[in-house]
Amino acid sequence: MNSLLTRFLRYVQIDTESDPHSPTQPSTMKQKDLGRVLAQELREMGLEDAELDEHGYVYATLPATPGHETVPTICFCSHMDTSPDASGTGVKPLVHENYQGQDLILPDDEKIIIRMKEHRGLESCIGHTIITASGTTLLGADNKSGVAAIMTAVETLVNDPSIPHGKLRILFTPDEEIGRGVNAVDMEKLGADFGYTIDGEEFGSLQDETFSADAARIDITGVSAHPGMAKGHMENGIKIAADIVAALPRTSLTPETTEGKEGFLHPVEMDAKAEAARIDFILRDFETSKLEEQAEVLRNIIASVAPDYPNSKIELTITEQYRNMKEVLDDHPEVMDLATRAIKACGIEPKPDSIRGGTDGSRLSFMGLPCPNIFAGEHSFHSKYEWASLEEMEKAAEVVVAISRLATEPSDA
Repeated sequence: MNSLLTRFLRYVQIDTESDPHSPTQPSTMKQKDLGRVLAQELREMGLEDAELDEHGYVYATLPATPGHETVPTICFCSHMDTSPDASGTGVKPLVHENYQGQDLILPDDEKIIIRMKEHRGLESCIGHTIITASGTTLLGADNKSGVAAIMTAVETLVNDPSIPHGKLRILFTPDEEIGRGVNAVDMEKLGADFGYTIDGEEFGSLQDETFSADAARIDITGVSAHPGMAKGHMENGIKIAADIVAALPRTSLTPETTEGKEGFLHPVEMDAKAEAARIDFILRDFETSKLEEQAEVLRNIIASVAPDYPNSKIELTITEQYRNMKEVLDDHPEVMDLATRAIKACGIEPKPDSIRGGTDGSRLSFMGLPCPNIFAGEHSFHSKYEWASLEEMEKAAEVVVAISRLATEPSDA
C-alpha cells in the first residue's frame, strides 16, 4: 500500500495533459516526462527491454515464469495523459486517511467540495484512504490510478517468482483522452494475444462494451463586409453557427438528457468570426448504425438553416473515431471469463458494465487485440472533483496479478 501510494502521488504531479489541437505525436511532449520515469522504473525492476519510443509509448516485457512460456501473452495497458477539460499543471495531491463520509473541502478553492451525496462510490469507501487534488486542478487519477496499479502488479510479480504467469506485455499510451491513444502503436512489436485496459471507475467493474464514436465538423464560410455598409450583403458566420446550435435537439440526443444505452450528439467546440466559423461535434451510440442517424440530424439542420444564407457555404465532415469493442469481444468469451475469475479470486463481485465513452481498448480490439476494461480506483474524471481510493487501486493491482496467475491454469480450475 505504501509503495502504491508513493508511486501514485509521484505520477500525478507530472503534468501530462494532452492537446486536441496539436498535430504532433504525442500531442504534448510533456507526456514523455512520465514515460521516461515509467521506463526507468520498469528497467530497475528488471524488465530490461523497457523503452519509451519516439511516439510517446512505453513498452516493456515481463518474461514468463519457467514452464509457462506457451501461455498466451497478455497485455496490460493504461494511458499516461490527462484530460484537457481541466488543468493538469501544478497538481498538489492531498491524502485523506480513514475517510468517514465527511465533506472534503479542497483548500486552494474552498468552493470545490467533494460530498458523498454527490459522488457515487464514496459511500463504499468508508475507512479508505482517499486522494484528491487541492482545488485548482484535476487529480490525474484518470488514468494514473491504472498506471500505478499495473506498475505495482509488475513489482509484485518480479518480487515473488512463486506466482506463475505467462509472458506479459506492458503498454502505457499517450493521448487517450483526445482519441489518439493507439494511433501509432506497433502491434507487431506489442505481440500480445489479448489484453486489458485498467481504466474503469466503479469498483469491481468489468466492461466489454463502449460507445461507437464519430466526430463531426461543420465548416461555415460566410460573407464578410464592413458593418457600416453591410446591408443586403453580409452573411455573418457567427450567426449561422448560432442558428445551427440553436436548432440542435434539446430534450433528447444530448449528454444531459441521456443515460444507459442512449446515445447523444454533442457540440464540443466552436470557433466563430463573421467571415468563417467552425463547430465540432462528437456522435456517440452503442449501436454503430445509429451514428448515421445522428449525422442525418446535422444534415437536416444544415438544410433548414442554409436557405437563410444563400451566398454562404456550410459543409459537414464526418470522421470515424472508434467502434463498440463488444463487436469483437463477443467472439472471444475466454478473455472476459479470465477477468471474471480473477476479480472473484480477489474477493470482489464482478460488475459487468457498459462504458458511456471509449478506451484505448476500443480501438485495440479492432486492431487485433481483444481488450476489455477493468476498474482502477479512479472517480469523477476530468474535473477538479476527481478523487481516487488507495484501497481500490490496490485491488486493481491484485486483479492484474490474479489474471496473470490464472492464465496459467485451466479455465475450469
